Amino acid sequence: MTRTLPADLKQAEEQARESLLEALSDGKSRRWMVSMRFEGLRVLPVALRLARKLQETGQNPVLAFPDAGSAALAQRDEPELAKSCCSLQDLCRGRLMERQDDLLLAVAPQPSDYDELEQACADWTGQVAMLNGRLEDAAVGIGSVARSRRQGFVATWKVAYWLQPLDGAALLHQWPQPWSLFRADPDGYRFVMDYERRPDPEQIDEALAGTGSELNRQMGAMDRFLNDLSS
Repeated sequence: MTRTLPADLKQAEEQARESLLEALSDGKSRRWMVSMRFEGLRVLPVALRLARKLQETGQNPVLAFPDAGSAALAQRDEPELAKSCCSLQDLCRGRLMERQDDLLLAVAPQPSDYDELEQACADWTGQVAMLNGRLEDAAVGIGSVARSRRQGFVATWKVAYWLQPLDGAALLHQWPQPWSLFRADPDGYRFVMDYERRPDPEQIDEALAGTGSELNRQMGAMDRFLNDLSS
């Protein structure tokens, strides 16, 4: 199967929506992540567009934001979704529990929101999707707290969609396809290889170094061929 990166944010959002819907219907998990790791990305407009698209497919998402201020901004920007927007603290206090069979969309929770998100997810009986969330805190380190989180709540999430620009590369995952690594060439991105699980930095570096060596070998062979022709 040919792997291709999205041409722009609009296409990335469409891929994300399709992957999330596929994941939600798969039944293999109640909790799914959607991540678009663009620097400077404004998450609120993306979340609202995703919610509207989900409504068009029959979903009725509840949007949970890290704080009341973010929820208020969402209510202002999208009045039709105002009754479906709240904060994680609101959920922990029991708000919108009458809709707990609907899809819960947690928007950009951070490590400081970990406890509230964990409680909200524990109380929510429906499926949960997390958009551009980050549950692990580098400041926690590799101690017992980080290990407990990684083996507990963090481990309950599966990735529905992941798009991440890297240094000279990009990583893409669309459920249920493998993880795909692309190399940035002067004329665009080229597919390098697939992985069953998200590759770590060492695997990525090794793959990119290998493709670079192979490209140099091929160019060297071509140079020798041309030299032979001209001699």
